[in-house]
Amino acid sequence: MRVSEAATAFATHLTQVRRLSAATVRAYRSDLADLSSATADADIRNVDLEALREWLWRATQRGDARSTLARRTAAVRSFFTWAAETGVVSVDPSLRLVAPKRGRTLPAVASADAMRVLLDEARDAALGGDPIRLRDSAILELLYGSGMRVSELCGLAVDDVDLDRGTARVVGKGDKERVVPFGAPARDAVAAYLRRARPALVARTERPGPALFRSVRGAALGPRAVYELVSRVLAPVIGAQTVGPHAFRHSAATHLLDGGADLRAVQEILGHASLGTTQIYTHVSAERLTATYRLAHPRA
Repeated sequence: MRVSEAATAFATHLTQVRRLSAATVRAYRSDLADLSSATADADIRNVDLEALREWLWRATQRGDARSTLARRTAAVRSFFTWAAETGVVSVDPSLRLVAPKRGRTLPAVASADAMRVLLDEARDAALGGDPIRLRDSAILELLYGSGMRVSELCGLAVDDVDLDRGTARVVGKGDKERVVPFGAPARDAVAAYLRRARPALVARTERPGPALFRSVRGAALGPRAVYELVSRVLAPVIGAQTVGPHAFRHSAATHLLDGGADLRAVQEILGHASLGTTQIYTHVSAERLTATYRLAHPRA
C-alpha cells in the first residue's frame, strides 16, 4: 500500500472512529501528503526511521516553525501507530522519532480598554441598520463575550442561542458539546442582528437553513469571513500584521483571569480538555502585571 493510499484510509479512521474535527483531519492529511511527496509515494512498508528523519530535516531547512515540526511528528506517529495496529505495517518506524521541543509563545492579547473601544465602535457603526454591520457587531461581541472558537461560532444555529439566559450551546473539538455564557452587550447585539439583519440576509438565498450567522449572499457564514473581519478590526489594536479570531478568545480568557475568575471555570468556558492548556493565560496575566509594576513602582 502506498503512503497516499494509507493516508486516505487513516483520514477515514480519524473522521469516523476517532471523530476528530474536520480542521484536525485536514491538518493531518496535509502533513501526510507532504510525507508522501517527500518519499515519492513509496510503499508504506519501505518508509523507515531514516526516511522520517530526512523528512523532518527538510522541513527544518525550509524554515518551518518548531510548532509545525512538532505537529508533523505527532501526525506521523499517530499514522504509523494506526498502520501497525491494523496490520498495514509490521514495524512502526516512528517509535524512535523525536519531536523538537516547542517553545512557549504567549498568545496575542488586547487590553480590556482596547476591546471596549473596538466593540463600542462596531456597535455604533451598526446603529444605521446595515445588516452586515449588525452582523459584524454581533459576531465580535459573541466571540469576546463567550470565548468560543471561530468554528464553534460558525456552527451555531439560531436555536443554539438562548437570549433569555445569555447562553449558547456549542460543539467543540471531538464533537464535545458545552454551554457557554455571554454578557448583556453580546445578548443585545445578537438580538438586534436576529431582529433587524438576519431576515434580510436569509431572504437573499433559496436555502435559508438554521445557521445563525449569514454571508452577504445569505449562505451560512464560514470561518474565513470571520477571520477577515477580526483581522481588519483587531490587527491595528494589537499591532500585529496577522491576527485571527483566536485573539478574541485569548483576550477573553486573560481578562476573565485578571478579573479573578477561577482557572477551572475558565477551562470549562473555553472547552479545554486539559487544565494545562488554560494555564498559559496565567502567564499572560503575570506578564501584564510585571509590565505594570515596572512602569509604576518606584523600586522596580
